[in-house]
Amino acid sequence: MVAGPIAAAASAAASLANKPVRQEGRPPGAASLPASVEETAALLARGDYVADRSLATAVFLALAMNRPLFLEGEAGVGKTEIAKVLSATLGRRLVRLQCYDGLDLAAAVYEWNYARQLLEIRLAEAAGTKDREAISRDVFSRRFLIERPLLQAISPEGGPAVLLIDELDRADEPFEAFLLELLADFQVTIPELGTIRAETPPVVIITSNRTREIHDALKRRCLYHWVDYPDAARERAILRLKAPGAAEALSAQVVAFVQRLRQMELFKQPGIAETIDWVTALTRLDATELTPEAVDETLGVILKYQDDIAKLRGAMAASVLAEAKAHPAPPSAG
Repeated sequence: MVAGPIAAAASAAASLANKPVRQEGRPPGAASLPASVEETAALLARGDYVADRSLATAVFLALAMNRPLFLEGEAGVGKTEIAKVLSATLGRRLVRLQCYDGLDLAAAVYEWNYARQLLEIRLAEAAGTKDREAISRDVFSRRFLIERPLLQAISPEGGPAVLLIDELDRADEPFEAFLLELLADFQVTIPELGTIRAETPPVVIITSNRTREIHDALKRRCLYHWVDYPDAARERAILRLKAPGAAEALSAQVVAFVQRLRQMELFKQPGIAETIDWVTALTRLDATELTPEAVDETLGVILKYQDDIAKLRGAMAASVLAEAKAHPAPPSAG
């Protein structure tokens, strides 16, 4: 009479062990790490990422020295994309921890499957098991542990990983303390189990939009790079890869227009992501060049605050457009 309901409940609880985790994928066939800055730039290029030499150098050193890479910059400049590209080109699974206010140990590192542990205890008691120490050892074993992204990244299952800790500045400051042991020694200590170490340390990319300062204790464990907006030539090279169907004249005008917007006092300047979206949107509208009407109708693609849109729309947009057409962005080198 008891075995049936317990077995059914055990099956349901077992599914809790497979709660969703932020593991993006497992590309087949791990590749060797690049041996130089030039090889690193070529590696990123294979993933359609156009990096300047300073960024390629930072990525190379992070890979060669096995150190986390801490990337700061405005939203939309391509920080997160670096981790995705490294995962794809190095053939490593991508494990992503998206940070948010209130993020804690249970969501980031691990938690115990309490429902399944309770059922196991009841099953042991129903079977007449009296050894409490044996039951305790059993229910606090790895099979009852729910691994979250930070623990997943150092787990041997699935092979080497790229760990993306995205938008760390969105998490509370105390959360940074959870990261120190992992970033320093690529290990996690679980009181009931002991210390779990990575057989192959993950490639770690940490991003921040700098909405708050990150503590020095964490920065000391990382290499640092500020990801800036691209210059006009590099932005055109990015558009050639990300929006290959766009007319060359349109791309040149869009880049020149966006470059000028970034020199204005706006609440939020457009990032590379917005440039790509704008060219794509204009191409969908069959535009081959920028016109004042097209700019006014599509400002919501590149500007995300009404005050900025109201400031630019009309005469100001027409003036910026005239400058962009008079001095279009230079072609990319590639």
